[in-house]
Amino acid sequence: MSLSLNPEEQAIAARQDGAGMAMRIVAESARLLGAPRLIPIASTHIDGALYHGDSGTLFAEKLVEGGAKVVVRSTLNVGALDLMGCSRIRLEEPQRGMARRMMEAYRKLGCEQSWTCAPYQAGHRPALGSDVAWGESNAVVFCNSVLGARTNRYGDFLDIACAITGRAPDYGLHRPDNRRARLVFDVSHLSPSFLGSEIAWPILGSLYGREVGNAISVVTGVTAHPGEDALKAFGAAAASSGAVGLFHIAGVTPEAPDVKAILAGAEPEAVIRVTPDMVAKARAGLSTAAATESIDAVAIGSPHLSSAEFDSLERLIAGRRLAVPIYACTGRHALALLERDGRRKRLEASGVVIVVDTCVVVTPIMPELGNGVLMTNSGKFAHYAPGNTGYAVLYASLADCVESAVLGKPVFTDIAA
Repeated sequence: MSLSLNPEEQAIAARQDGAGMAMRIVAESARLLGAPRLIPIASTHIDGALYHGDSGTLFAEKLVEGGAKVVVRSTLNVGALDLMGCSRIRLEEPQRGMARRMMEAYRKLGCEQSWTCAPYQAGHRPALGSDVAWGESNAVVFCNSVLGARTNRYGDFLDIACAITGRAPDYGLHRPDNRRARLVFDVSHLSPSFLGSEIAWPILGSLYGREVGNAISVVTGVTAHPGEDALKAFGAAAASSGAVGLFHIAGVTPEAPDVKAILAGAEPEAVIRVTPDMVAKARAGLSTAAATESIDAVAIGSPHLSSAEFDSLERLIAGRRLAVPIYACTGRHALALLERDGRRKRLEASGVVIVVDTCVVVTPIMPELGNGVLMTNSGKFAHYAPGNTGYAVLYASLADCVESAVLGKPVFTDIAA
């Protein structure tokens, strides 16, 4: 099936400016994907502003020089620098300068200076059924699954091209038939106490991603809404361990009022019955560190911490001094609330290092130790930290992470699946 551009799209593609370059990128991507047409989009979330090399900076600056501007609401994922000055970034020149130039170029393109991987908790929540073009794996899966908007995983630098043109290729998860579930992921054999715990959802997400890959599945056996932060953690882990862009939870997510509806009357291709043993193995797989009597740091906030998660963190610390730092990654939206009532000062006085605009797994912040041990409650951090930071990982609940940071040694409290 060949791509058909309407007269307006053809005219833009023929231009020799930034918008023309962006339209040609979107159109050629659509051809490669087999999309028959381009569709209008309501918003974008841009992942391409994170510095990975000079070419990304030069590309963004070329768009700026060509007079390009985004034509839909466009928030930005994390960059490589903490522009708010909350944490010390160890990125050296010339990389630091190029990263700053890149972030500035995206500002000039008209993108919102959100710098968060959780734009959906910073006020960017597209409507149910609307077409958008989002990047960043956890943001994509949350947008599709929890908000019910429609996006594929738009990578660098197709995301900014979609933002400038206001168009995206018509394929994949933009099409309703591709969003129905084919598999069932049954958690009904797990204990209610486990499903009600914070620690469960990154573990289940990690298991889900490995079991379903990029297939669309519906989770059954969840009897109560686990909360937005739990769904955030589940989706982030699933997108890290698999290629998950969309999940459904029967009775919880908006497109799955029940199993029959999201299966569209068809029989599931497979039913994955999750057992406590499967959960135990998935939990063990999130840790890479050998048995140890000490830890060097705790890192939380992948995806970025919400205000409610900071409430939990402060309550668990209870004014105590930490023996090792807790790196708490978040966005400006949460930082503003912390500063409004003096909580930032209290947390930092306890030994919390607040990281804004970025996170510890995408830019050098934590000290280079060679054989350091990091504890986290994030399935996504657990997946990426060993390769990106050089630290071995211990996975635990937020409560255990805080107790471990206070004592300087790992503490584990078992919650049986």
